[in-house]
Amino acid sequence: MAMSIQELNSEIPHIESINESIDQFLSEENLNKLQSIMRIRKVGAGTHLFWDGEEAKEMYYIKSGRVKLRASSEAGKDFLLSIKEKGSLIGEFGGFTESLYYNYRADVEEAAEIGIIHINDLKKLLYQFGNFAVEFMSWIGWTQRIMQNKLYDFLFFDKQGALASTLIKLTTTHGVKCKDGILLAIELTNKDLGDFIGTTRESVNRILNSWKREGIVEMYDHKVVITRINCLYEICDYSGGVH
Repeated sequence: MAMSIQELNSEIPHIESINESIDQFLSEENLNKLQSIMRIRKVGAGTHLFWDGEEAKEMYYIKSGRVKLRASSEAGKDFLLSIKEKGSLIGEFGGFTESLYYNYRADVEEAAEIGIIHINDLKKLLYQFGNFAVEFMSWIGWTQRIMQNKLYDFLFFDKQGALASTLIKLTTTHGVKCKDGILLAIELTNKDLGDFIGTTRESVNRILNSWKREGIVEMYDHKVVITRINCLYEICDYSGGVH
């Protein structure tokens, strides 16, 4: 029988997830408070929640659908920062300082229902309810650690190490244990994986083909099955701690 993602997370000492839901940080009461200030909007695939350079006046809670966060370099190179799904909160919150502007964009990949939260309404909640503020800031701190981990991948890993680290992280949100290992229950193209680590589709294809020959991964219906996750830990020199 397939093992749930939650059970899998408790079994394997993962590098931190790249797609943690804010639902895991807020109590039911505080999640209801957050949802009470949302206005719901349906958005179609192929649209955008916001663009690079746009002022961050709102945050976006995904009730359904899928959103990809992408950034582009000055040379036009595209990077996939994260894939956000149900329960994720997207946006920037700078506390009570001056306005912030996005340095990435949010592409709606799959038709979504989005809860839109105005920053001023969020600030009122933070002022009024101390326990809500503590839980919300815990989520902020966690997301910063996730981005630090991603920066670590870019700075200290080669392409193979960065890809190994990315696949391990993806198991924390999309991993399901199966008879052959861990299935990543999400369709990702080699271009998507390349955009995660700042390399080409061709480079990812070569690495995955090499790993398939070594019995580290397999492909099933356009999805990755990790058959020897310990080998991925060795590749990215993961020793059980958090980057």
